[in-house]
Amino acid sequence: MIITLSVIKADIGGYVGHSSSHPEVIKKGEESLSNALKKGLLTDYHVTRCGDDLELIMTHQHGEDSDLIHKLAWDTFVDCTQVAKKLKLHAAGQDLLTEAFTGTVKGMGPGVAEMQFDEREAETIIILMADKTAAGAWNLPLYKIFADPFNTIGLVIAPNMHTGFSFEVHDVKLSKKIIFNAPEEIYDMLVFLGSPSRYAVKAVYHRETKEIAAVSSTQRLALIAGRYVGKDDPVCIVRSQGQFPAVGEILEPFTSPHIVEGWMRGSHHGPLMPVAINDSNPSRFDGPPRVTALGFQLSSGKLIGPRDLFDDPAFEEARCQANAIADYLRCLGPFEPHRLPLEEMEYTTMPQVMKKLEGRFEDL
Repeated sequence: MIITLSVIKADIGGYVGHSSSHPEVIKKGEESLSNALKKGLLTDYHVTRCGDDLELIMTHQHGEDSDLIHKLAWDTFVDCTQVAKKLKLHAAGQDLLTEAFTGTVKGMGPGVAEMQFDEREAETIIILMADKTAAGAWNLPLYKIFADPFNTIGLVIAPNMHTGFSFEVHDVKLSKKIIFNAPEEIYDMLVFLGSPSRYAVKAVYHRETKEIAAVSSTQRLALIAGRYVGKDDPVCIVRSQGQFPAVGEILEPFTSPHIVEGWMRGSHHGPLMPVAINDSNPSRFDGPPRVTALGFQLSSGKLIGPRDLFDDPAFEEARCQANAIADYLRCLGPFEPHRLPLEEMEYTTMPQVMKKLEGRFEDL
């Protein structure tokens, strides 16, 4: 069965501040997708949240970039924004950068990750969702999952994974892409993946079968809007088991919190903390950045689940490490590397400050 899995998210109002999502907003999202299911537009759906982001997980048979599905998501976000405005939630409709739907939500603010595939006999899917961070947050985990044998032993001992994977990497500033083959081009690829503010892994493919293995959202809100409008809060879909990494290999990178950009006002570096859905309420300095993981089995397009995969004491040490890293970075206040470098600050107050001081800089 050919099925399309679409994960589309948007920040349409925070409760309280930027820390969480109001139950009424989630309820409205569920009502919208329930109606779409009854009309036959969707095969199945699940509505959830990560921090203050509303996450729409949908299966259907309309293919990627379907205007029907994107219009459904857009209308859902608009309706939920009305609820957010009624409740006077913070920054209601923040990610809706335009007033009218144009055929796709891409470039309009919401984040999108979609993949179409032939459903396997046992189709295991993991949906990764993050809050208070940017699209490049998936670079390190995806590299470890699909290219690092110290993380993913299947690359060494599983015959159906030994040929490796291909990485589609996007230059989000110049709107260009390149394909790297692992393992032979790992060193070349890492030159780019190590700069996640500009280069982001969009998709990963099995080298031998050419099947899609993972796909992420790479939208950069500041680049779309030309100003600071919050961080991008990316999502990522990863297929698991069989010819793809096991569930445990996909989750393993998050046992060591890596540093991502985002956090308070989208202007700081902080540790990515793996948490259960109920703990995805970033409040300390509007953070630290959070990542959640929901696991599903697909059965004829139906979402069997979810399992809240970070709701596990095995990740408690990672959470402790993230808090220790947060303590240290907060001591640096407005100084780099806690605060983002100046080129990233172009989308905050930096332009206004420079304009105010224009003419006061003198030649040495």
